[in-house]
Amino acid sequence: MAEKRTTKRTWENAVIKDKSIRVKFWLGPKNGKFTPRFDFNPVVSSISFVLILAFVLWCVLATDHATDSFGSAKSWITDCFTWLYVGSQDFWALVIIIIYFSKYGNMKLGKDDEEPEYNDASWFAMLFACGVGVGLFFYGVAEPIWHYTGANRYSADKYMADNELAQKAMNLTFFHWGIHAWIVYVVVGLLLAFTTYRKGMKMTMKSCFYPLLGDRIFGWIGDFIDILSVITTLFGVCTSLGLGVMQINAGLHYVNESIEENTTNQVIIIWCITFIATCSTVSGVGMGIRRLSELCFSIGMFLMMAVLFLEDSWYILNLFTQSIGYYIQWIIQLGFHCDAFEMASPSYGGKTEIGLGSAAMSSRDRAFDDGTSDGPSDWMDGWTIFYWGWWISWSPFVGMFIAQISRGRTIRQFINGTMTAPVLYSMIWFSIFGGAALLEERQASAPDQNLCCVDWNTANVDRFMNDSYIIDNKAAILAETDYTKWGVMCAYAKGTDDSCTDCELHWMSMFSTNFSSSGSLEDFMTYIKDKRYRYGMYNEDESHVRLSCLGTTSMWFAMMNTYGDLGYFLCVVSMAAIILYFVTSSDSGSLIIDILAANGNSNPPRLQRVFWALCEGATATALLVAGGTDALGALQTVSIITGLPYTIILCFLCISLWRPLPWSVETLTPTVTTSGSLS
Repeated sequence: MAEKRTTKRTWENAVIKDKSIRVKFWLGPKNGKFTPRFDFNPVVSSISFVLILAFVLWCVLATDHATDSFGSAKSWITDCFTWLYVGSQDFWALVIIIIYFSKYGNMKLGKDDEEPEYNDASWFAMLFACGVGVGLFFYGVAEPIWHYTGANRYSADKYMADNELAQKAMNLTFFHWGIHAWIVYVVVGLLLAFTTYRKGMKMTMKSCFYPLLGDRIFGWIGDFIDILSVITTLFGVCTSLGLGVMQINAGLHYVNESIEENTTNQVIIIWCITFIATCSTVSGVGMGIRRLSELCFSIGMFLMMAVLFLEDSWYILNLFTQSIGYYIQWIIQLGFHCDAFEMASPSYGGKTEIGLGSAAMSSRDRAFDDGTSDGPSDWMDGWTIFYWGWWISWSPFVGMFIAQISRGRTIRQFINGTMTAPVLYSMIWFSIFGGAALLEERQASAPDQNLCCVDWNTANVDRFMNDSYIIDNKAAILAETDYTKWGVMCAYAKGTDDSCTDCELHWMSMFSTNFSSSGSLEDFMTYIKDKRYRYGMYNEDESHVRLSCLGTTSMWFAMMNTYGDLGYFLCVVSMAAIILYFVTSSDSGSLIIDILAANGNSNPPRLQRVFWALCEGATATALLVAGGTDALGALQTVSIITGLPYTIILCFLCISLWRPLPWSVETLTPTVTTSGSLS
């Protein structure tokens, strides 16, 4: 047993000296105004960079292998560690609740007489912008629609009322963006602020483990924690950047059809915005990030108010109030739900017969097209596990950033700010945009609109136009009034042998009637080809749209477009907000990564910030290239993978958070081992 010695100084009065490895030098005169300066931990910086570079090269040079590996890793983690992702979130929430109601809640994150550095409005704007900004636009419309129209454990019940299914969709969305989304930020941010402002330690993740490891954090263990934090943070930020750039590309295509949605354009957008973010990064939190955050928040408020008053305001207010009640009622069950039966094996009880011969009896007779009668086995890794991995991978970044702007606040104020205001704001956001989207989807599905998903593409339409039979019989086909005979057109356009659905026939007949009197079959098919992404999904004046027919990246702009003359304006404003949130996330992320790599130096050299901003751009590019047509899947996978090891780190961090609290308010004499560990 290690020999112990006692110290007379309490935790509150102890002075902890940073003993980390540090390299500091200038390329020129030391006091020169423009002399490049460097200040970093060589172990953390070099190993992090080598690992990131290896990942980027792997994605670019072995794209197919990287893509296959992403899919395998995602499935394996979900199958084996869903319980860990789900259970750990609940454990962290319990720890924070206990601290909030304890006697330590009034303790200042700083000296007892310190006041907050930022006012409440600026503080909240920065909390929101760094934590969830890009994601709210990407999923604000799409997530409730996917839960409402996609396959899940609720839609598996064919007897569930449509209204109840819509409410379940809102409830799942609230769950993913509610308390569980922010709890991880609270844990990391609170301990960082506590050790930094009350103990004078450097703001880096290894400092959080001083109460458990003592001076050993200044050795290889601390470097390992910071390396893992750098990589986790970078991939978490890149997930958001990837989502943002995909949506920006979709928005540009929406307002200008000549701009295609493809990986090349997305890579161009990444590097354009990375350049802007780099310029903001070198200005620091006080100017760049703060002003961008306030501007982003203002634009978001404008869009919320616009949609609230353009839509049925009373419906949205009813939905918000109703959804809060459902969320409170179901949060415990949702918080522990793992889709255990769905992931274990499919259930065929909906189609099998029970018993033999005359004793045979029919079962419940409910099933999806694949024969199963319950939710899909991969639902969790596409939604809940992805979100938990995403939030966890963001925790070093957001937690550090929140700690950096929260000096002078009490523990209880800190928890209130990070777990109530942003959560409530997110719920209002989804009630307005998600509620409007659900209403639009239901109205567009009405018989008088007859909107449907028509899966036609350019290549198949061209093949139809060049077919010899079609060329020889243009006039007869166009003059055909019995539109049920138009199946050949649908078969060609969809690239299958399927005949036209009633909905497709309706739209073909409507457009054909217009062209038969004033144009040619070529005009008709050219129109369909040019408008293929809207054909059948919109009504004639585009005041209604079947959102479920569109991709996730396009749903936001499609809904904005339904607001008549204001539609184009709202699309442009939305794009401006997404770009600004993109810049803010990249800006904040590169600054935090640089602080981690510089042993917690709150003002690292500007060249280092630029370097890490470029690393973010390169990694986001690699993920989009590796993902290809399934870029969203690649982005989701990397969050799940990097979040797994950090989940274990955060469980120990909770213990480290609780341990020093009594030492800061009581005159205790903690024991210190020869290795420097406090006990």
